[in-house]
Amino acid sequence: MKIAGLDIGTTGCKITVFSETGERLTRAYRDYPVLRSVGKDEMDVSVIMTSVIEVIREVSSQYDDIGAIGVTSFGETFVMTDDRGEPLHSSMLYTDPRGEEECAYLNGREGEMKIARITGLRPHSMYSLSKMMWIKAHQPDVYDRAKHIFLIGDYVVWHLTGNAYIDYSLASRTMAFDTEKLCWSRELLDIAGIDESLLSRPVPTGTCCGKITPEMSEKTKLGRDTLVVIIGHDQVAATVGAGVFTSDTAVDGAGTVQCLTPVFDRRPAAEMMYDGYYAIAPYLSDGKYVAYAFSYTGGSLIQWCLDTLCKAEKEIAKEQGVSVNLLLEQEYANKHGDEPSGLLVLPHFSGAATPYMDNGARGVIVGMSVRTTVDEIYRACMEGVAYEMYLNCRYLERKGVSFERIVATGGGARSRVWMQMKADMLNRPITALETVDAGTVGSAMLTGVACGVFKDLQDAAGYMVHETGKFEPRKEMHEKYMKAFSRYEGLYEAVRPHIE
Repeated sequence: MKIAGLDIGTTGCKITVFSETGERLTRAYRDYPVLRSVGKDEMDVSVIMTSVIEVIREVSSQYDDIGAIGVTSFGETFVMTDDRGEPLHSSMLYTDPRGEEECAYLNGREGEMKIARITGLRPHSMYSLSKMMWIKAHQPDVYDRAKHIFLIGDYVVWHLTGNAYIDYSLASRTMAFDTEKLCWSRELLDIAGIDESLLSRPVPTGTCCGKITPEMSEKTKLGRDTLVVIIGHDQVAATVGAGVFTSDTAVDGAGTVQCLTPVFDRRPAAEMMYDGYYAIAPYLSDGKYVAYAFSYTGGSLIQWCLDTLCKAEKEIAKEQGVSVNLLLEQEYANKHGDEPSGLLVLPHFSGAATPYMDNGARGVIVGMSVRTTVDEIYRACMEGVAYEMYLNCRYLERKGVSFERIVATGGGARSRVWMQMKADMLNRPITALETVDAGTVGSAMLTGVACGVFKDLQDAAGYMVHETGKFEPRKEMHEKYMKAFSRYEGLYEAVRPHIE
């Protein structure tokens, strides 16, 4: 029997199939558009379901013995549907500005700190509840016709199984879930005017939701006995996929978004995480929790630099048969070794995430001259992302949150230069993992445990989590980066007043 992990992202979905011994067998991916216009960031959720069916069909045509699929997804975005699961509106992404007035209303009724104590979230319009209220106020016909309110993960699970389940970690992204009692907050839903019966039933991460329906079996070409497991929020799946289960280790998710995820042995106090907008989410089923420290631009900032500034370098790299990333890293090293670039890049090119949560912030490059080269800007972009994570680490340390080592996943973990830079800057050893798609690995690990392929997650990790390198911090380099960081840490406050 094969197992599969399905990871549904904002711009595309991917599925990876594994053997019973954790060997990666095949992978499929489909992208889909995000619809952006003035005052709106939306997506057509029906396109997601079409893409999910396509990727499942692609892998099931290669392996006809897939016995179980785990589903993980991005958070916040929801859809109201009719009784057949057909979307009644375009879905708002977390970056959509609508819902700010509704969030302010909730704060006025309950108070921000009380909401944070219930939900583990400092109130913000990015979360689902405010936007549900906006739909009800501005599109009342949609709300009146709705039979379900799904986030993306439980929307897909419902279509696959006919059962409406949502795991605790994904439910926590709504700002309507009590992360201590592990149930929907009737108090917050009543104030918001949202009917709890429209929401899926919350269950622990890794719960089996049933067998695939005959209709979906026909569409996907999966066997009718295929089990579907709800995994939940993608960051939780990625933490599992990194093999991190204890509080002495954090996960560095070096993907499109840069995310640092520490693990807690028990639920941290809301007051401890409130000032930095650090979201608390249930992790697995033994009383553990995680928090998210993140930057909206991680790998996406590196990609911006490549696409905008490095067109000639891309051609050179192609001629040499190497990646443009490696070419730029080598060009920099040939001139400067491991020395910091001397430039400062504030990586808020899509707004600032923790500890600011300022969607109006913008990116800045400081210190350029007519002698500045592209490889130096590229290096500085890598440094800027790392400085932002160090800023978050220091902020968390002041709140009593500490960890001894870091495990790195995602595309950025392939760069030995970036991994060494982060180890030096964050002053912690970093272990890089082989997998780029930690979400699908974590999803498959939890699925394997749920259907009996693996004894437990430690057993699954032994088969599926593979290290590619270890990077120890170097004292002399840490000191050099801290000298530059003393300038970086005041950059946001200095720049923000001059940005409209």
